[in-house]
Amino acid sequence: MVIAIDGPAGSGKSTTAKYVAEKLGFIHINTGAMYRGIALKCIQDDINMENSSQLNHLLAHTKFKFEKEGGSTLFMDGVDISAELASVQVTNFVSQVSAISEVREKLVQYQRDMADGLDVVLEGRDIGTVVFPNAEHKFFLVADIHERARRRKKEMEANGEVVSLEELTSEMEERDRKDTTRRHSPLKKAEDAVKIDTTGLSIEEQVNHIVEIVNKTIK
Repeated sequence: MVIAIDGPAGSGKSTTAKYVAEKLGFIHINTGAMYRGIALKCIQDDINMENSSQLNHLLAHTKFKFEKEGGSTLFMDGVDISAELASVQVTNFVSQVSAISEVREKLVQYQRDMADGLDVVLEGRDIGTVVFPNAEHKFFLVADIHERARRRKKEMEANGEVVSLEELTSEMEERDRKDTTRRHSPLKKAEDAVKIDTTGLSIEEQVNHIVEIVNKTIK
């Protein structure tokens, strides 16, 4: 079974997907972290995004693996990169990387291969529309942008980064604009997805709501 959870940055999809997977005994695949991983590698290797040869070489020689111990930990080329993915530099660069068709095509196939034959929860921005349009369950999470910015600020501060709420809100608005207007796989709600406004919900409430819907079909 495939459960697709989509939504903009800060809507709660990553944490919700993680706990939904734990409750159901499914595997959690954080697709957004994979795009951040590619962005990080481009920064580290000083890749020119307009150089197709450099980019395709990077994509062909990048391996991802998720480990469940201690949460959804992402290894890229055998190295745990989880702590580096929420950095300001990666956050500011990931939309540009995600808009590149070669990157999306490579990672979409990668995600489909990872999920093949398994019970999985995937979250991102195009899971229900592009990666798994026939997913058994689709959810689209939304939230007030100020609440989303507060959540992201708390997450970044936990990683030792300091950023103003106003700056973060502005950056998030720009990220939304880029994600919803990009040419390849724009962020949008699948027609058959269940929309959940998480603004006033706790993570536990979000998780329980989704698990309740899924369990009705399992039974």
